[in-house]
Amino acid sequence: MDWSQSFRTFGGLLAILNPLGAIPIFLGLTLDQSPSQRKQTARLAAMAVATVLIVSVWAGGSILDFFGVRIASFRVGGGILILLMAISMLTARTSGAKHTAEEAEEAELKDSVGVVPIGVPLLAGPGAISLVIVDAQAAASTGRLMLSGIILLVATITWFTLLLANPIGKVLGTTGINIFTRLMGLLLAAVAVEYIAVGLQELFPALAG
Repeated sequence: MDWSQSFRTFGGLLAILNPLGAIPIFLGLTLDQSPSQRKQTARLAAMAVATVLIVSVWAGGSILDFFGVRIASFRVGGGILILLMAISMLTARTSGAKHTAEEAEEAELKDSVGVVPIGVPLLAGPGAISLVIVDAQAAASTGRLMLSGIILLVATITWFTLLLANPIGKVLGTTGINIFTRLMGLLLAAVAVEYIAVGLQELFPALAG
């Protein structure tokens, strides 16, 4: 994994997780928590993101092999999923692939929401998992180590964003968060199209000619 690929992965992963866009949901789910409890929830969410994605990096290939799925097919499928999420972000909505209304209602009944649903699937959802699996399969062991480091960096950024959710939410407001979400959605759409194009070329070599 070279530096250009690393920056693309970092940007794509940060766009998919979109911690700023998750602030309204995070504040809503932690409304009744004390400041210390909210900090604990933010830490659990970041740890869940890091754990799920790093496991996907190192075990995702074995899972695909078990089900007999080619990486090219998974690249196209993951690209389509990421594109659908990007379209939702361009309209400043939370994609159903990340967080459904039923999960939100269930979360309100739980004492701890850091791991589920904030960590998974609101942040580390199917799109993020697809992205890291595809990138991991294209990288050697050293590349996977670098990818794991990128995940830890993104999880740390997510942690600090959630820790500062209240002041960030007040400064940006709904309009500011929506604008940022749309910008991330545009970046994510470009990443998704690239994944789909490369995957189709691998499945149908004649397209590359």
